[in-house]
Order: sequence, then C-alpha cells, then structure tokens
Amino acid sequence: MADRDEPDADEPLVRPYVIAHGRQNPSNVELDLVSVVIAANAEVDELSLEPEQVRILDICREPQSVAEVASYLDVPVAVVKVLLGDLISRGHVLARAPYTAESPVSRELLQAVLNGIERL
Repeated sequence: MADRDEPDADEPLVRPYVIAHGRQNPSNVELDLVSVVIAANAEVDELSLEPEQVRILDICREPQSVAEVASYLDVPVAVVKVLLGDLISRGHVLARAPYTAESPVSRELLQAVLNGIERL
C-alpha cells in the first residue's frame, strides 16, 4: 500500500497555482486554446524567468498553439495562459489569434487568386 506522505511519481512537485503565482488569467492578453504563439528572436535572461517559462521558450521556437504548449508542459491551460501572458508582456513571445470564420478572406481576393491560377 502506498504511503500518503510520499508524492505520486505522476504528480507534479509544484502545484499549478504556485507556478502561476495564484493568478488565474493573464492580465494583458486574450489567449484561447488555438491561439498561435512563437518565441521572439531576442536575448533572454533565463535567470529572470520561471523554469516553466524557459521551457515554453524552448517549445515555442516553432509556432505552437496554447493547447500544444500546455500538453508539452503537462500543466493546465489556465497556467500556461498566465505564463504566456507574462512572456508576451516582456516581448519574449509573440501571439496571434487563429483565423476564424468571423474574419474570412474577401471574395475579391479569392477571385483574384482564381484568376491568377487560371492564367498559369
């Protein structure tokens, strides 16, 4: 029988709310699960960042969704959003909203592309 005082090997040693310093939402940016984030090409003082933020920068060398970053870190999405919000405000990470049906490409642009393809 497992001792209740010993941590389970699958449980993180630091609770998610501690990683996010008790915050539940990023204060400066709106992120959702499919927002795309990428590390900016800038010098970073890794000693001024949390270990999870350093891992996020490594993960985000290639564009990733917020959900993918949370999966790689194995922490809740809410925590990743807070950490990403901090990195975005420091200029270490860039984010953009995914393309949605609410902002479709104009019909004129699609027609211009079709006309160009037909001329080939």
